Parts: sequence; structure tokens; C-alpha cells
Amino acid sequence: MSRLADLLTPENVLLDLDVANKRRLFEIIALESELRYDLTPTVTVDSLLARERLGSTGLGQGIAIPHGRIRGLDRAIGFFARPKAPIPFEAPDNQPVRDIFVLLVPEAATDEHLQILSELAQRFSNRSFRDALTAATDPKAIHALFSAPQ
Repeated sequence: MSRLADLLTPENVLLDLDVANKRRLFEIIALESELRYDLTPTVTVDSLLARERLGSTGLGQGIAIPHGRIRGLDRAIGFFARPKAPIPFEAPDNQPVRDIFVLLVPEAATDEHLQILSELAQRFSNRSFRDALTAATDPKAIHALFSAPQ
């Protein structure tokens, strides 16, 4: 089983979000993380936006992996989000994104954080994985894709 299976629960798969930009997406993720993990929404939004100011986390091909370090978080957590319509993300190919994996990690996380980002990048670089992800329309199916061994 993939390490991503521990980070992403079916409840953290958010589909058909009514968002027009990454700030609104981050606000929704922050509200969900407050409900599920008791995180302070402004801290979550600020962390994700601070990382984006360093450079876009859009990978291209409709994919983004925004991530942030969160003070007080005791383990890494993930959310998969798919807006109703692709949103601008300043990706290298200048295309909007439709599949977004948001990673929140403890403030002190270093090696684990990089390993998770590496695994996500490897999965998203696989065309058959991206095609399967695009075809998946329910949270359990999306969770299963991220949980499967590479």
C-alpha cells in the first residue's frame, strides 16, 4: 500500500468544488481541515499562500500539488480537490489545473515531506494514472488510485 493511503481518506476527496481561484480553494481546504483536524483556517491559508509566493506548485498537464507547513500539526495530511471547472495556477504550461493534491505537513517535517512530494510527482507523471484519475468520479475510487502500489 502507498504512503499516500495514510494521508488521504475518502472524506478528504473534495469533488466539484465551486471555486474560481487558488485562494478560494485554499479557504475551502482550510475550513475542511478545521472541521476534521482542528487546524486554524487562517494558518492553513497563510501557509499555502506563502508557499505559492515562492513559486507556483502547478506542475502542468492540469495538476498541482500545493503544500504548506502547519505549526501544531502532528502528522502529514492530504486533500484531493477537483474544482467544477479548471482554475488558474500559474503552471509551467500556462494551463489551468483540474486535479489538485493539497499536502499539509508538520512545521518541522523535512525528509518525510520531500518523500511524499516525490511520490506524488511520480504518480502524476504517469499518463495512465492521470487518465484513471480524470475518469474517477467518486471519492472512494480516487482514494483507491492513490492507495494502490506504484
